[in-house]
Amino acid sequence: MGEAFLGKGWKFPIRVNASGGLDWSAGEASIREALWLILATPKRSRIMQPTFGCGIHDHVFSPNNPATRAVIMDEVRQALVRWEPRIDVLKVTAASPPDAANTLLLSVDYRVRSNNAAQNIVYPFYLLEGLE
Repeated sequence: MGEAFLGKGWKFPIRVNASGGLDWSAGEASIREALWLILATPKRSRIMQPTFGCGIHDHVFSPNNPATRAVIMDEVRQALVRWEPRIDVLKVTAASPPDAANTLLLSVDYRVRSNNAAQNIVYPFYLLEGLE
């Protein structure tokens, strides 16, 4: 069931290899790239599929406070549950590094359904709130 279920597709970002063909991604690497793509795509940015992506980009000018972090964590969870059927989302957290108050590190713990392997990705999201 492994690779047949996990799939194979173009590597993200799309690249041309040394022989002039496209690089491919398979298995768990394909899942990581798909998660990154879902989180990096704002909703309504794809004409033919406007609901694809994640709603975190609607919060780019929001303040970095517990309410905003809670909404963003929920947006991440909803997007991944909807658009990536190969995983179970276990936990989503959002934290700011002490030296970068306008950066949220979105940590996603997930389990690959085909083999129960626990994985994690960290996606940086930048809040551009105005200075007071």
